[in-house]
This record gives sequence, structure tokens and C-alpha cells, in this order.
Amino acid sequence: MNDATGSRPKHVAFWLVLLAAAGTFALTMGTRQTMGLFLSPLNTATGLGLGSISLAFAFGQLWWGLTQPFAGAMADKVGAGRVLFAGAILVAVGTFITPLMTTTWGLILAIGVLSAGGAGMAGPAVLMAATTRLISPERRGLAVGIVNAGGSFGQFVMAPIAAALMVGVGWAGAMQILGLIVLLALPAAFLLKGNSLHSAPAGQKVVGTREAIREALRNPSYLMLAAGFFVCGFHVAFLATHLPGVIASCGLPTQWAGWSLAMIGLFNIVGSVAMGWAVGRWRMKSLLSLVYAARGLAVIVFLLAPKTGPVVLLFAAVMGLTFLSTVPPTAGLVAKFFGPSNMATLFGIVMLTHQVGGFLGAWLGGKVFEATGAYDWVWYIDIVLAVGAALVHLPIREAAPRRMARAAA
Repeated sequence: MNDATGSRPKHVAFWLVLLAAAGTFALTMGTRQTMGLFLSPLNTATGLGLGSISLAFAFGQLWWGLTQPFAGAMADKVGAGRVLFAGAILVAVGTFITPLMTTTWGLILAIGVLSAGGAGMAGPAVLMAATTRLISPERRGLAVGIVNAGGSFGQFVMAPIAAALMVGVGWAGAMQILGLIVLLALPAAFLLKGNSLHSAPAGQKVVGTREAIREALRNPSYLMLAAGFFVCGFHVAFLATHLPGVIASCGLPTQWAGWSLAMIGLFNIVGSVAMGWAVGRWRMKSLLSLVYAARGLAVIVFLLAPKTGPVVLLFAAVMGLTFLSTVPPTAGLVAKFFGPSNMATLFGIVMLTHQVGGFLGAWLGGKVFEATGAYDWVWYIDIVLAVGAALVHLPIREAAPRRMARAAA
């Protein structure tokens, strides 16, 4: 798979690119998001305790974010195809060997390092960059939105598949079959091959990775964008980790928690595709401000409203619409700032800030509940952060930085 050459790629059909990128994201993210189903069987089989097993899952969340900028740099240098191929293999291997692990460190290796690291290599940074490179500028917004929705669609499809397999072949066999299913993403690596050399017009110099990172970190608009994405990670991880606990603390039956998570996943697909359509028609920084303001307002209304089942489902639907709809305009702004060259690296750094926020959202949710017996103070923090994120995007300049433009000339 020689995708690091300087020759420009042949034209690839729009929908074929989307099928490859969204399908890869659906398989890797869908597999990762089903791991919660195996937590109790793992605990029963290993006797390690939920705390030790949760440590492996928590490490995986952080490691997934840490791999994004490095995977992006590798993709920009040696080609997205090779990185995606290796990532899919690692997810498959990590998932397949997890039932064989009997120690905490073994689970950290399988779940937290191999599976999460592979999913990071075949994750948003590389996939968004490859899609941006292969799609014409006027269609990139919609394309990125569809690819982003692929992750939620994967969760929507893979969870019931995993549950059915657990009934049919047991939890260990089900997990190993999921690992093999991930290998269906391998053909996409050949379709999405290419690197930053393919993104520059003929005769134009490609800015090096180190120079691109230096210029990006000097760009206030890029830093404000990363700060906003930090808030997105805090919000998303808190909801994904603690929404069932929030619903339980409201005195509602457990099934409302399950339906609420399903609503988030379903409406996230709608929100991601709609945002992908919108970024081609309105200013991306304004769309991001609107999304964060909507989140803050929705949380305020939820705190004031009576905690009934329908209210919880309506809140989950609104949160689903805004859940990862920040990704298309965020990726679009990175591409607008710096172009497709080094896109994987620079968007990977922004993804890292997202996961740092996610780590804090998941961790603070548990710590605050332990200290106070409620999640109220986390909601208050979330509202303040949402307002801050809505405001921090307003000064962003969507024009490309002048020094980067001169360097590429």
C-alpha cells in the first residue's frame, strides 16, 4: 500500500469516500462503545472488581485522545491508508484478546492501549483529514458531517449485535467476534490512502509538520477553537458517563436511562448531518457559538423542569442534536485556517483537548457526586463552560493565517 508517494490521487466518487470513512468510524467507534456491555461479565470472570476494570476503560478514554495528534502526524507523513490499516488491526487484536486477560494490567493493555490506541489511529483526526483531502471544498461540510454521524450509527447498530452475540455464544465469544468484524474496515484503508503531498496544488510547497504546529499554536483563533472543543469534551463525557446516574437520582426506572442514551445516539446522527449541511451556508464560528449556547440553555431548562420520563427523553434528544455536531464546523475551521495539508495533525491536537475535557467531565462527575450526593454542581460548571465556549468563538477569524499562506507559497 504505497500511499506516501508524491503523485496526486485519482478522482474518487463522493459517496464511495463517505462509505469508506463513515464505515471505518462506525466499526471502530461502535465496537468501543459496546465495551460497557462486557463490564459486568469481565468482573465476574476475573474477580478484579469494578474499580480495576473501570481503570482500564478510563485509561482508554485518555489514550484515545493522546493518539490523535500522533496518528495525524503519521498520516500526514506516511499516508492515511497505512495509519488506518494499522489502527483497524490494533482494535481487532485488542478486542480479540481481552477475554484472555486476567489481570488489571492485562486489561489496560488490551482495552486501554491496543483497542483505544487503534481506534485513535482510525479515528476522527485521520478520517476527517482524508475526507477533506478527497472531497471538493464546496462539499466538505456535508461530507464531514456524514462521517461524524458514522460513529453514532456504529454505536446504534453494534450494541444490539453485541447483545445478541452475548446471548448466542457467550460474552467472550461475542467480544472476539466483534474484534473480527472490525477487520471489515481494512479495504477502506486502500481507498483513503494519501498524505499531505496530495493536498497541495502542483508546484506548491507543503508546510512541514513542526512548522505547521508552531504556526497553529501562535494563532489565537486556533487556540480559541481548541478551548471550545475542550468544553465539548467535558460536556459529552459527563453525559455519556453519568446520565444514567442522573436519571437514577431523579427516581426514574432504569429503562429511562437506556432510552435516553439511545435518544442521544439517534439524534446525534441527525445533528451531525444537519450541521454538515449548515457549515456550507453559514459562518462556522457562529454555528459553534449557537450550539454551545443551546447546550447551556437546555441544561438550565432541564434543571428547572420536573424530572419525568418524557422530560428526560426530550432533554436527551436536544443533547443528541448538539452532542457531536461541533465536529463538522471545528474540522472545517481547521481546514479553513491551514488547508488540507497537515490537517490530520492539527485536528488531532484539537481532538486531544477534547479528550482532556472529557477526562475531567467524567472524573469530576463522580467526585462531585461522592462529595455532595448530587450532580448539581457539575451542571452549574457545565452551564458556565457552555456560556464561555459560546463567547470564545465569536472573536475567531475564519481567514487563513497570513504567515501560513506565505510559507505555503
